[in-house]
Amino acid sequence: MGCKPVTFKDVTPDVFGCMKKKLQKNGVNVPQGKKGGLSGRGVFADYEWDGVSKLTVTITEKPFIISCGELERKIKGFVKQCQRASN
Repeated sequence: MGCKPVTFKDVTPDVFGCMKKKLQKNGVNVPQGKKGGLSGRGVFADYEWDGVSKLTVTITEKPFIISCGELERKIKGFVKQCQRASN
């Protein structure tokens, strides 16, 4: 069971690069490019970045014990970490 798409603004190339590196360090498989699928720790998601500032993440599969809201909060916090790091 998946979740509704979540869109983030102000995801610059530096922020996007930061996110990919942090995900990979935490054992999440992140493909090359601006869109693709993520997988790690029982969570599967699709992402699409416009190459400028807009990132959309859609959780396609997750463990039933984790809510969509909890995953959305974690993703938002993660994006904010990289936004602060790039400023």
